[in-house]
Amino acid sequence: QVQLVESGGGLVQPGGSLNLSCAASGSIFRLIRINDMAWYRQTPGKQRELVEVIRRDGTDNYADSVKGRFTISRDNAKATTYLRMNSLKPEDTAVYVCNADLQGTYYWGQGTQVTVSS
Repeated sequence: QVQLVESGGGLVQPGGSLNLSCAASGSIFRLIRINDMAWYRQTPGKQRELVEVIRRDGTDNYADSVKGRFTISRDNAKATTYLRMNSLKPEDTAVYVCNADLQGTYYWGQGTQVTVSS
């Protein structure tokens, strides 16, 4: 099993920034086999949306809605992924959920709430 724990959410004003972290834990044998790590976001009544995904080699893909504002990174030694969110908008308000792909088996965190409001 792999456990994912997100942190860093909160309330921020429009135009502000937040840093999210997602730390994976479990046996080292499993952690070193994690391929993609990703951030999704979920709002009530809407389908879960992929925000950004980063591969083990550091290449990434992102949703058009966050282009130029969000940056994903990861530290393989720490089995941790980060999401730097700048120029936040009210429509970015959501529960942000971390995902890890362990060679075809997907693990999910509990999520962290991000609220963008004045």
